[in-house]
Amino acid sequence: MAGKTKPLYFLPLGGSGEIGMNMNLFGYGDKWIMVDCGMGFAGDNLPGIDLILPDPKFIAEQKDRLLGLVLTHAHEDHIGAVPYLWKQLQCPIFATPFTAGMVRSKLSDAGLLDEVPLYEIGLNGTIELGPFDIKYVTLAHSIAEPNALLIKTPVGTIFHTGDWKIDADPVVGEPADIAELTAIGDDGVLAMVCDSTNVFNIGTSGSERDVHGPLSAIVAQQTGRVAVTGFASNIARIHTIASVAAENGRKVCLVGRSMRRNTSIAQSSGYLNDLPPFISEDESATLLRNKVLYLCTGSQGEQRGAMQRIASGEHRHIKLDDRDLVIFSSKAIPGNEVSLASLYNKFARKGVKTITEKDSPVHVSGHPGRPDLVQMYGWIRPQISVPVHGEPRHLLEHQRLARDIQVPFCMPGQNGTMVELSPKGPKFVKEVEFGRLAVDGGHVTPTRSTAVKERQKVSTEGHLVITILLDDGAEPIQPPAISTLGIPEAEAVQEKVQDTVESVLFRMSRKQRSQQAKMAEAIRIAARRACEAVSGKRPVTDVQIMRLPRD
Repeated sequence: MAGKTKPLYFLPLGGSGEIGMNMNLFGYGDKWIMVDCGMGFAGDNLPGIDLILPDPKFIAEQKDRLLGLVLTHAHEDHIGAVPYLWKQLQCPIFATPFTAGMVRSKLSDAGLLDEVPLYEIGLNGTIELGPFDIKYVTLAHSIAEPNALLIKTPVGTIFHTGDWKIDADPVVGEPADIAELTAIGDDGVLAMVCDSTNVFNIGTSGSERDVHGPLSAIVAQQTGRVAVTGFASNIARIHTIASVAAENGRKVCLVGRSMRRNTSIAQSSGYLNDLPPFISEDESATLLRNKVLYLCTGSQGEQRGAMQRIASGEHRHIKLDDRDLVIFSSKAIPGNEVSLASLYNKFARKGVKTITEKDSPVHVSGHPGRPDLVQMYGWIRPQISVPVHGEPRHLLEHQRLARDIQVPFCMPGQNGTMVELSPKGPKFVKEVEFGRLAVDGGHVTPTRSTAVKERQKVSTEGHLVITILLDDGAEPIQPPAISTLGIPEAEAVQEKVQDTVESVLFRMSRKQRSQQAKMAEAIRIAARRACEAVSGKRPVTDVQIMRLPRD
């Protein structure tokens, strides 16, 4: 790596200024690698949309320069966009065994398994991609095989943490090797790109083993059915819950497709094989209520999750009542509070008791609190701090923390902002185009597409349809038909719009009525104004003109 070096760039396209949708690019000269390719969940502002993705347009337009996609771990906000975006990227993918298994499952569902070059890298394995020498470094998190990436370049070394926390005795996997991390710092690190999620937490995140005792004590007191919900990707939590069930004489029934799939992938990767066999939903129905524990998907109140179906009484096998308990062994992701409150209330109406992390220590975070961050900075000792994976307030607080502990330079990541990383400090290079894509009915489309905009408009303003029948002489055959959807005062609106349209038609000459496009636009404008006068809404308005010959 001797000789004159080229610039080293960092460019996040997702996950900086938000939590989720992680997509990061590192460039040296004209060669690039991508780290993670995640998705997020759409909010109420995107009706009908379930998932949103970072737009990879910047790198997709030069995909011949993209050497590979390196995945740090298997959470959806780090791998969920892979099956939707790979055709734009057309690059090899690298992942450790469990993550590779999760990605294979997604690619298989998408019909891409035979197309995508997916390389499985062993734990602590290495990858050489052009000017980038990459080593996986084992850390702890709330999933199997979480990794940092040690990325060596001609300019200097980058330590990309991925998602992590400090756990000296994790339930699944190995703890971080402190001697290795210290040695990495001794060798010199130019920049650390670091998780900011829990920067406001003044305490450490705690160990996964801390959950076992409280969960076991709660389950031991129950005489009815117990349902526990958490993230299906949290293999360590699945192990903890299954162990708690065994201690209390209960068999575990996995409920939800992703819970069964992820558990199967974990077992094929060497995890969870020391537990009693899981039982089917059919078998669970034959057990006494104090002999079963349901481990369910839907911890965030997802409409398609198992918990929603159980709470709504729509699950074929599982029925809960006032003798039973539901434990939410997870934390509410910001934005899901309303859907979770609705779920809690559904259970309350059935008399089912619920316990959350606010009631008992049934969950620990997978992200570093302030003491954890300080410790990691002490081991790695980077010249540059690059906070990512957080909302703007998290990134700013992380920047303050880095300055307080005397990191020489700090520049928070910002989606679409390309930064040069140099021993002289980080330097702004340019803004690049970035955006968001929506998964709409299985299709990927920009969130600003016409279809999405129209749906947003309809969801807030309603829909108005006007149908006009003309004969072959452009004379109206009958009064215009008016229909409304989602508009208040519908009857009054229909009456007002019909009078307005008839008036417009009456004032038009036959020649004007023969020019259908112009006539339709004049009627559309007049009808919307009439609707607004009555309802206060300016709906999406469609004018349909049909020509029929008179008998």
